[in-house]
Amino acid sequence: MSEFKMFDHMQQYQYEQVIYFYDKPTGLKGITVIHNTVLGPALGGTRIWNYKSEEEALVDCLRLARGMTYKSAAAGLNLGGGKTVLIGDASKVKSEAYFRALGRFVQSLNGRYITAEDVNTSTKDMGYIAMETDHVVGLEGKSGNPSPVTALGIFNGIKAGLMFKFGDADIAQHTFAVQGAGQTGYYLIGYLLEAGAKKVYFTEINPKHIDRMKKEHPEVVFVKPDEIFSQDVDVFCPCALGGALNDSSIPQLKAPVICGSANNVLLDEVVHGNMIKDRGIVYCPDFVTNAGGIINVSHEMKGYKRENAIADTTRIYDRLLEILTLAKEKDITSQEAAKLYAEQRIQTMRDIRSNYIPR
Repeated sequence: MSEFKMFDHMQQYQYEQVIYFYDKPTGLKGITVIHNTVLGPALGGTRIWNYKSEEEALVDCLRLARGMTYKSAAAGLNLGGGKTVLIGDASKVKSEAYFRALGRFVQSLNGRYITAEDVNTSTKDMGYIAMETDHVVGLEGKSGNPSPVTALGIFNGIKAGLMFKFGDADIAQHTFAVQGAGQTGYYLIGYLLEAGAKKVYFTEINPKHIDRMKKEHPEVVFVKPDEIFSQDVDVFCPCALGGALNDSSIPQLKAPVICGSANNVLLDEVVHGNMIKDRGIVYCPDFVTNAGGIINVSHEMKGYKRENAIADTTRIYDRLLEILTLAKEKDITSQEAAKLYAEQRIQTMRDIRSNYIPR
């Protein structure tokens, strides 16, 4: 890690805090990053991953936390961006004590950071965290599993992408390739089928998820992971881990629209954002389209009503059309336009809070 200069990176990308923590009795070890709290407390999920190195975990957490800032801002939420990554094998480390120890570390941040579920964590795990802190959302009996609402946001994003590209948002007229069918991708496929999608292809690496899809929806065609990018479809939906759009995968794409749930799906925002733009592909920025989950859990903070969360999530359609139009007008990538959209809101809120008003 000698080449990675943490403070230089924090200054360049305006991070507020990077916190390492360790609990010897449970073996809990992880990192929490708070990127920006101008709009409100940093909200971001906790994921468990068996990272190859501490640096890999740190870089992942930094990227994810910054993405959450843009996601909350672009979604019109009064929340900042943060993230927690825990280092370990999820099948071995998880326990009540493990998550209660995490809850105590979250509590020590005094409300500057609010956590939720993410990769390899669940609503049950959040329940253990809630025994030690109030700064957790995504609980059973409240918003619950965010994946169906995240998928609904992607579904609305797809319709916006189709409208922008073809002038027609009718799902029944189009074909789709979904990368990843474990959680969000699984629910997204359900929405697509319900809307009468002409054809849906999917890929997945977990045999259980493959078998589930084949059993529940035999009309959905399974393809090998390395073949999903080259499917001759209208929309490619990356719903697995980040970095899927890169030097190798982008040249394979035949889909004129990209819209999925994976965070940081562009391996390099600038290089690969421009590669996609140069090919005339409509790219729906991930932190805009996958905001349904954070919109859903944010409603817990003001008294959860599912119908209100659903209504807010469907607004992703209009927001994304505005961003895609902005990108076209300024001749910039849609990723740049989405960031500009979010940054303008953050700056506006920073400006109007320049004076103190007691409440």
